[in-house]
Amino acid sequence: MNEKLRIVVIGCGRFAKNFVPLFKAHPVVEKVWVCDLIKERAESYSEEFGVEVFKSFEEALASDEVNAVAIFTQRFKHGQMVIDALKAGKHVYSSVPCAISVDEIREIERLVRKTRLTYSMGETGFYRAPAIFCREEFEKGSFGRFVYGEAQYNHDIRNMEESFKSSGGDEWRRFAGIPPFFYPSHSTAMILSAMPGVYAKRVTALGFGGSPRTDIYGRDGQNNYDNPFAAETMLMELSNGGVARISENRCLGWVSPETYISQFYGTDAGYEFSVAHHHMAKWDPERPGKVKMTDVTDLLQPDTVTAMIKSDYSSAIQAIADSAGFSETSPIQPTERIPKEFEGVPNRHNGTHHFLIDDFCRAFETGKLSPTNIWAVARFNIPGLVAHESALLGGVPLEVPDLGDPPSDWPVLDYRTMDR
Repeated sequence: MNEKLRIVVIGCGRFAKNFVPLFKAHPVVEKVWVCDLIKERAESYSEEFGVEVFKSFEEALASDEVNAVAIFTQRFKHGQMVIDALKAGKHVYSSVPCAISVDEIREIERLVRKTRLTYSMGETGFYRAPAIFCREEFEKGSFGRFVYGEAQYNHDIRNMEESFKSSGGDEWRRFAGIPPFFYPSHSTAMILSAMPGVYAKRVTALGFGGSPRTDIYGRDGQNNYDNPFAAETMLMELSNGGVARISENRCLGWVSPETYISQFYGTDAGYEFSVAHHHMAKWDPERPGKVKMTDVTDLLQPDTVTAMIKSDYSSAIQAIADSAGFSETSPIQPTERIPKEFEGVPNRHNGTHHFLIDDFCRAFETGKLSPTNIWAVARFNIPGLVAHESALLGGVPLEVPDLGDPPSDWPVLDYRTMDR
């Protein structure tokens, strides 16, 4: 494709500023605009990043000059905005989640299938080091048949208040009470992306309703979702016969690591992570009935973090809790595929932002699917939406709808090389 991206970043809050420089730097992008309901925010972005402003989302969709939008608005708005953009003929990059209803996700899938427009969701879990490690080992057959895995996203509301205040204003508590499982993909993505093609068939879930933040969580009008839960946990019955435990927690004394696989077990091997150390265990052919335990931390932690671990473990784990390595890549991540134009451009979320923006741009350029295409992210998001209903019902098992695989004539880019 000779055409280049001309993209409007929608939503000039605390998060989008990490991405405007990446869009500007990518060789497939010709022009970047910004847009926000609050005029002053858009003008601030315009000055900081040297970009022009669209007055409204509707104006951006109506413009013939624009061929793509990047959605960075409040999470409950994503689904309808993506639908509107696809109907307007625009390619879409969306921050997480995909949407907060199954019907919206179904409609996005229908529109993408019909229009063949590029849709990519910025799920960082796909490129986190544990997900890549488990994916590669699973692909090699190291694990054998998958048995059980655990992943969680721990992000206490005390660490999120400023973000909600920034986007929600005086009514921020009403938005902050969003069910944790309306935002499930930071945990589901890592387990499911490690086993391409595998999906949840059934879920059962429970919620924690004992948060001291009764001004945020409850069923007496505290929030817009009639949601009592500050934490939710589900068991997923998977299509390959395995089981996964997924937790999304907004009320606990734990900040970092925020997103991780703690355990991933197969019939022949297992992976475990705890605070800073990553281990792989395999049956030892030279010692029947015994396993060979390997420390794989050097592969999965950024070099600066592994150096700290080796010199002073106590200081290292505190540094990790204080976000050490948050902006750095790990040796297992395929950084050689990242465009040279991204050198020196700030990265975040354990070095995943560069990959996610490159995915969207390369998918547009090649006409292929991003690794986090609508069929993949539907499998990441829908189990959480169903699980929230299960939790409200006290743990009743519920079937999970699956939207299937991408069309057979629409190949997915290889996340390791971007097909270069």
